[in-house]
Amino acid sequence: MIKFLEIQKITQKYSDEIHRAATRVIDSGWYLLGEETKRFEKNYARFIGTNHCIGVANGLDALRIILKANMELGIMQEGDEVIVPANTFIASILAITDNRLVPVLVEPDIHTYQIDDTKIEEAISPKTKAVMIVHLYGQCAYTDKIGEICKKHNLKLIEDNAQATGCKFNGKITGSLGDASGHSFYPGKNLGAFGDGGAITTNDPILAETAKTLANYGSNVKYVFDYQGLNSRLDEIQAAILDVKLSHLNEDNERRKEVARYYLEHITNPEVILPEVNDWNAHVFHLFVIRSAHRNELLQYLNDNGVQALIHYPVAPHKQKAYKEWNDLTLPVTEKIHNEVLSLPISQVITDEEAETIVKTVNSFRANDLKGQK
Repeated sequence: MIKFLEIQKITQKYSDEIHRAATRVIDSGWYLLGEETKRFEKNYARFIGTNHCIGVANGLDALRIILKANMELGIMQEGDEVIVPANTFIASILAITDNRLVPVLVEPDIHTYQIDDTKIEEAISPKTKAVMIVHLYGQCAYTDKIGEICKKHNLKLIEDNAQATGCKFNGKITGSLGDASGHSFYPGKNLGAFGDGGAITTNDPILAETAKTLANYGSNVKYVFDYQGLNSRLDEIQAAILDVKLSHLNEDNERRKEVARYYLEHITNPEVILPEVNDWNAHVFHLFVIRSAHRNELLQYLNDNGVQALIHYPVAPHKQKAYKEWNDLTLPVTEKIHNEVLSLPISQVITDEEAETIVKTVNSFRANDLKGQK
């Protein structure tokens, strides 16, 4: 079986460096808010191209804290609206509702799967305070039009950069395009920790200081609490490991692109819709997502023939029980995407032979043949 993602193989690539980093932390006796975290924050801010980086516990917390910081600073208040793509992973929306803000769902572009920038302006109301773009699957969601809309309507632009570390827009790295960005270092990400981890990047020094304080119980001085904060901190071992992997990220992303190019050039099955790539700098292929009207049959066929494929994500946020008040909404583009998408294995450790096998298996699928076998 070709696994969807082999994290052990990714770890083995840099095993010696990782072991040295982890041992250094263990021997130091200092496991939170120490020099390793400071070093990673500095290096990650430099990589992203922002003045500030705050390590936090996970990607969801990164987004929660960005919004909470804006509320503490009086920029937003309960009941204000945040525009967000309807087809995102639920964490983007959870961050909004957790702060008692109101998500306004906007349909994506069927070709890019990113928020449709032609539909954003019509969703703006007097209560709108921000647009949250999600660089879904590793592809840049930002457009000049989105930037212009935010400037015109005085809206904060927040990036959910959980899936796109290293992706670029006109030479700038995602995570540096808006007012603030949330990042995830979940183990399966392009830059993955050995557990949960996240970060906030921004060029706003006041927002950065507020976010840093909120992430540490609301305290900037020990036992003095300015806000009702959270306990959301990136630990020293995760920071040290991430710093090792960060030094190899561009190389890893390039390998992902090589695999993606091979898929795009060699998958010829007419029952499969391939992703569209207009700018190879604007995609780091956290996921390689295809679509098929026979998605479920294709998934079963791949799994039966030794290729582990996954669905990201089978149920749209507005159809989840967690948001039952939205269950009657009809969002046809979002629903079509969630009903048809399928993720093929892709990573920096996929071999050429594995990629060839995956392509051959996808190309050999025929839905009608399967129906005839029943």
